[in-house]
Amino acid sequence: MLELDGLEIVQGAFRLTADTVLQAGQITALMGASGSGKSTLLAAIAGFLDPVRGSIRIAGTDITGLAPGDRPLSMLFQDNNLFPHLTVAQNVGLGLRPDLRLSPAQKDAQAAVLARVGLEGLEARRPRDLSGGQQSRAALARALLRGRPWLLLDEPFSALGPALRRDMLTLLRETARAEGLSVLMVTHHPEDARAVADATCLIADGALIPPASTEALFAEPTPALRAYLGE
Repeated sequence: MLELDGLEIVQGAFRLTADTVLQAGQITALMGASGSGKSTLLAAIAGFLDPVRGSIRIAGTDITGLAPGDRPLSMLFQDNNLFPHLTVAQNVGLGLRPDLRLSPAQKDAQAAVLARVGLEGLEARRPRDLSGGQQSRAALARALLRGRPWLLLDEPFSALGPALRRDMLTLLRETARAEGLSVLMVTHHPEDARAVADATCLIADGALIPPASTEALFAEPTPALRAYLGE
């Protein structure tokens, strides 16, 4: 599980608190108004931003002071963060070694993950030669190749059209189940949460509200969810 224990993040006049537990083995959607702190919270969990107090634990281990690369998680950003001068295979291979000197076993793992996300045969292409959906698949493949138990997603599919976004969400759900991944996914699309998330939590009034079953939450929306939906 991912525990946020008395976490407080402060940036100028902005303040966000979080004191909750996210269950492992699930996809949890994180929603909230623009500027509420969704990306900020992910940055803190990933280690790119230091909280002023509190702790972050994964599977009982305190990771608050660890560098981003030492945390048992991977993160997908909105822009996919692919290097334009590298091929698909090289971009994905960075998930294993920054110098791309892959062993035969690592190359086999690289080929397997490319096949899993539907990019087999496109290994030599560069990002500019890929569609938006293919770029998202390459970024997901790199994260999967790292083999970390938690995957954080900061709206990586938001630039895609509805059909492509649905395809990527289906791929995410199937892959998370097959790989036993725990996922925390920022989204501003309620339909995305309803499509793939086991649980959903909201940020409102400067605090993270503990997660609830997505099905139950949307069946009987809380005041915070009603306010977010504009009801």
